[in-house]
Amino acid sequence: MPEDSLSQPLSDICVIDLSRVLAGPYCTMVLGDLGAEIIKIEQPGTGDGSRLWGPPWAGDEAAYFLSVNRNKKSLTLNLGSEKGRAILRELVKQGDVLVENFKVGTMAKWGLDYERLCQVNPRLIYASITGYGQTGPYKDRPGYDVIVQAEGGIMSITGPVEGPPTKVGVPIADMMTGMFTGQAILAALHERARSGQGQRIDLALLDAQVAWLANVAGNYLVSGQRPKRYGNAHPNIVPYEPFEARDGWLALGVGTDRHFRRFCQLAGCPDLAEDPRFFTNSKRVENREILVPMLRKILKQRTTEEWQALLLEAGIPCGPVNTVDRVFAHPQVQARQMIVEVPHPTAGTLKVVNSPIKMSRTPVQMRHHPPLLGEHTGQILIGMLGYTPDEVESLRAEGVV
Repeated sequence: MPEDSLSQPLSDICVIDLSRVLAGPYCTMVLGDLGAEIIKIEQPGTGDGSRLWGPPWAGDEAAYFLSVNRNKKSLTLNLGSEKGRAILRELVKQGDVLVENFKVGTMAKWGLDYERLCQVNPRLIYASITGYGQTGPYKDRPGYDVIVQAEGGIMSITGPVEGPPTKVGVPIADMMTGMFTGQAILAALHERARSGQGQRIDLALLDAQVAWLANVAGNYLVSGQRPKRYGNAHPNIVPYEPFEARDGWLALGVGTDRHFRRFCQLAGCPDLAEDPRFFTNSKRVENREILVPMLRKILKQRTTEEWQALLLEAGIPCGPVNTVDRVFAHPQVQARQMIVEVPHPTAGTLKVVNSPIKMSRTPVQMRHHPPLLGEHTGQILIGMLGYTPDEVESLRAEGVV
C-alpha cells in the first residue's frame, strides 16, 4: 500500500474516532479512504465489539470488523481512567474531528463532552451518533439498527405484500447514518475554513431512517394515505420489479410510456400498449393487479440472457437478480475495481470492497490495513504526543493503554 499522500483530499485532517460497531466506523472509514488520518480509540483488552462478531474469520479477525475499519490506526485508551482522558484531551488539541457514539451523557460524565472539549480546541468538529439524538423523550434509549428499522417505518413497507414486516438485508439505518455523518463533517470542515470555528453535530439513527423514506414519505405527506407494502414492486411506477424468467429472475424497470410501448412490441404483446387500462403509467399503477400477472406469463417465455439481449439493445432497463457471489464475478464490478487486496499482518492478503468514490486527481488509496487492536498505540503516543518509550510502557502497566 502507498504511504500517506498529500494528494488525497483530506490528507491534512485528523479524525479521533471513538465509535464502535458500524455507523461511526463506516463514516470514519469513508473519511479515511479520502485521506484523513483516523485514530481509532479502543478499550484495552476488548476493543471494538465487532472484532468478536465472527464467523467468518480471517486469521483471528472477524470479517465484520475488517469490512469497515481499513485506513485507520488503533490506539487503546482506557477512558474510564483520568490518565486516559488526559491523553484524549492531548489528541483533541491536535485533531480536527471527533466522532463518538456513546449513550447520551456518557461523554459528559467523563468530562469529554463538546462544551468542554471545544475549550481545548475551538476548531474541533464534534460528531455524536446515537439511536435517537441528543434531545427528545427517547434520547436515553440505546440505538440498534433492527429496532430503528422497525420504529422508522422501513420494515412496514418492506417484504411480501401478504407477508410479515421485513428488515433490509444490510444494517441500512446504521450505514445511512454513517453516510449522513460524513456529509455533515465535510460541510462543517468547509464552513470552518471560513469561520475558523468548530461545531457540534448531532446525528440520530431514527432521524436518518425517517429522512431516507424519501418518495414513500413524500407520498404519505401529500396524500395522507398510509403507504402499503408492495413487495418488490414500486408504488408509483409499473412495471418496475423483478420477474421470473425461464432460468432465473430478471429485474425490469419500465419508467416511461415510451419504454412500455417498446417493451410490448419486443415481447410480442403490442396490444397491451394500446389497452386504455395500461396506456399511461398512472393507468398501469391503477391496474397493476391486472397487468402484472399478464407480464409474469410473458417474461417466463425467455431466459434472463435472452431478455437482456432483446431489451437492453432497445434501451429498456433490466438486469439479472444476482447472488452475492455473482456480484463479485460481474464484469462491470471487476472493471470498476470494486474488489481490492490489502496485506494484513495476521490474516494474510484480504479481499475487501473498494470505495465507490472515483476521483480523477486525488484517487482513494488503501493506505492501511484494518488495524490490530492497539497496533499503533506506541506510534501515536511517541510520534504524535511526544511520550517516551518508558512512559508508554508505564501506561501499559497501569492499564491506561
